[in-house]
Formats: sequence, C-alpha cells, structure tokens
Amino acid sequence: MVAESATSRRTEGGLLRLGQALLVVFGAFLCASALALPAAELFSDLGIVRPDGIGSRVVSTAFQFVGFGLAVLGYLVVTNDWGLIPLRRPTGRDALLVVAGIVGLLAAQFLLGALLQAVGVGAGENQVVTTGRRAPEYLLYMIPVTLLLVGPAEELLFRGVVQGLLRRALGAAGAIAIASAVFGLVHVFGVSGSPGQQLAYAAIAALLGGVLGYVYERTGNILVPSVIHGGYNAVLFVVQYAALTGAIG
Repeated sequence: MVAESATSRRTEGGLLRLGQALLVVFGAFLCASALALPAAELFSDLGIVRPDGIGSRVVSTAFQFVGFGLAVLGYLVVTNDWGLIPLRRPTGRDALLVVAGIVGLLAAQFLLGALLQAVGVGAGENQVVTTGRRAPEYLLYMIPVTLLLVGPAEELLFRGVVQGLLRRALGAAGAIAIASAVFGLVHVFGVSGSPGQQLAYAAIAALLGGVLGYVYERTGNILVPSVIHGGYNAVLFVVQYAALTGAIG
C-alpha cells in the first residue's frame, strides 16, 4: 500500500509538472505568433526588408524565437522560480563538451538519416531548408539567428523549463525522455512531407533533443546545450549552402 501510494503521488506529480510545462510551451507559441508577423510587417513598412523577400522571413523567424524567450522570462517572473534554469560562467570542460556535442549531433544526424534511407523512410524538410533551396543566401542570414536566438530560446524552453519542471517529479531520466518527446513533436509543425516523413523528422529531433538533455543534466548549465544547439544548426546551414551553391559536390 505504501509503495502504491508513493507511485500514485509520483504519477500525479509528474502529470502536474507536465501540465505546467505544456502550458509554458503553448504560451511560447502564442508569443511567437503575436510577434513574428507584426515584426516582419513593421520592418517592411520601415523599408528595411521587402515584404516578399527573404529578409522578411528572417525577421519573422528571429522574432518567433524572441517570443519563445519572452514566454520563458514571463514564466520565471510570475513564478519567481529563477532557480529552475541554472546559469554559470562556462569552463574549459564546458567548451570541450560544446565541440563534442556539435560533432556528436552531426554524426547522429548523419547516421539516423542513413538508417531511415536504408529502410526506405525519408524525413520531412523544415521551412529553413525549403526556403534555402529557393534562395541559398537565406541560410547564411539564418546562421546568426540560430546562434543568438534559436539555440538559446529552444534550450531555455525545452531543456530549461520543460525538462527542469519534469525533473522535480520524475528525476533526470524521465525528464529527459518526456522533454525530448515534446521537443520532437513540436517540430512536426512547419515540416513538409507526408505524415510518415513528418513523424520521422520528429523522431530525429526527439533523439537529438535527448542528447542535449543529457548534456544539460551533466553540466547543470543551460549555456552548454544552447551553444551546441545553435552551433549544430549553423554547421548544417553552412553545409547546405555550400551544397546548393556548388561549393561542394
């Protein structure tokens, strides 16, 4: 009876934390939607970007992740739960982990892609790659955006808030697993392809999120997965740009 009661409390606590985390994720998408299009329209009205140009898309993407960051900040302000997301000055060990993490994610991406191809399953294509095929220079504009905004904002949200809240009820392993699953599922949005291809993309994103979650738990510093995430995306954009422009065969 005591064991059953403890298990029940653990389950209830996990569901409560998951509910809190999903509310923050929902709020982040609301903030992103509220900022992205108006920001692009404002920059267009000011003559900074063309309404139908890639600059408008870059601005929209950038402010989408500003919205993510504001949602996380709003949650921390309202709850006064600043200890949820540990932050400290990175060490030399952290720098080595960043390099190893970027290389590891790239290797995992390659291996997972090859495995899916071997079984005849293709992964969907996200909007950045789709736009980059039409206008390769867009990928270069996205490099600073992913380093400064995408990586940090997504890590603050999914590793910092989602994984952090779940850890309090489920421990590190359970938190990593569920946070990574949520991370993968939200990446279905904005991915082209069949439902199977979208799910394959989500599965890859979830597995990569698991690596980031593990690194976060090992370092206790949100900066480390943020830099790994941004650096990984940036390397992919450079490689895709080089392939599209003929710099590499």
